[in-house]
Amino acid sequence: MKKFFEEFKAFAMRGNVLDMAVGVVIGGAFGKITASLVGDIIMPLISMLTGGIDISVGSLVAMDCMILAVGMERWNMNAVLLCILVLAIGIVFGVVQGFCVGYLNIQPFIVTMAGMFFARGMTAVISTEQISISSNAFFVKLANTKISLPFGSYTNNKGVVQVPFIRVSVIVALLVLIAVFFMLRYTKFGRSLYAVGGSEQSATMMGLDVKKTKLKAYVLSSFLCSIGGICYCLNTMSGNVQQALGLEMDAIASSVIGGTLLTGGVGNVIGSFFGVLINGTISTLVKTNGKLLSSWSNIAVAALLCFFIVLQSIFAKIKEKSK
Repeated sequence: MKKFFEEFKAFAMRGNVLDMAVGVVIGGAFGKITASLVGDIIMPLISMLTGGIDISVGSLVAMDCMILAVGMERWNMNAVLLCILVLAIGIVFGVVQGFCVGYLNIQPFIVTMAGMFFARGMTAVISTEQISISSNAFFVKLANTKISLPFGSYTNNKGVVQVPFIRVSVIVALLVLIAVFFMLRYTKFGRSLYAVGGSEQSATMMGLDVKKTKLKAYVLSSFLCSIGGICYCLNTMSGNVQQALGLEMDAIASSVIGGTLLTGGVGNVIGSFFGVLINGTISTLVKTNGKLLSSWSNIAVAALLCFFIVLQSIFAKIKEKSK
C-alpha cells in the first residue's frame, strides 16, 4: 500500500493528475481528461440544465482533432486559422442541433445521436489514418509549454527535483470554467437556462423565449466542445477516427456525480468540477495500481453514478413531501 501511494504521488507531481483531474475535460475525459474541464463540465451541463442532453461531444472533438491534424500536416494551413475554423464549425453544428431541438421539438437524444454519427463519419471521410502533428512549430511549441507551479515540488529517490506543472490547455479550461460560472450566475441567459429546465410552461408564462434559449444552449455547448477539441488536440497532437470514444459518457457521468439533474433545472459548474475530480482521481488510482484491470475504473464510476442518481431521486421525493 505504501508503495502504491508513493507511485501515485510521483505520478501526480509529474503533472499528470493535474492534467487529468483539473483539466477535459476539457467538455471534459480533458489527453481525454485534460479537455474535460470544458468537456466533462460545461458542455453537458449547459444542455442538461434545459432538460436536454448532448451525446455528440466525443465525435465532435474527434472531428475537430482530425481537421486540425490534416489542416496542419497536409494542407499546410496556419494553426490560428484552423482553430478559428474549428470554432466556426462548432457554432454551425450547434445551430443545426439547437434548431432541431428548440424549434422542431425533436428529442435531444435523437438529434445529438444523429450529430454523433455525422461527426464520427465526417472524421473518417477526412482521413482514416492516424495523423500526427509535428510540422507546425507554433502548435508544437504551444502543446509542449509547461507552466511550473510554485508549490508541490519534491526530490525523488534519484536526487532529481520534480516540479509539478500544468499545460496551456488546463489554463484555457479553467478560464472557460470561470467565465461560464459567472454567465450562469449573473446573466439573464444563465438564469433562463435554469428556468427552462425547471419548467418550460412556467418559463413561457414568465415571458421567456424557450425555443430561442434552447437554440442558444446547444450553440454554446458545441462552441465550447470545439474549444475542448482544440485542448484535446494539444494533448494528443494527432487526429484519429477512434479519438474521444466514450467522452460523452464520461461528461454526463461527471455532471451527474456533480449534482446536475437529468431532468434539468438543477446544476452548477462547481459541483460538476468536483465530479470531474472524482472521476479523474478514481481512474488514476486504478491505473497506477498496476494490479487492477483498467476496466475497474469504469465499474467504480458506474457504481458511483448509480449512487448519486438514487440520491437525487430520494431528495426529489423528500422535496415533494415537504410541499
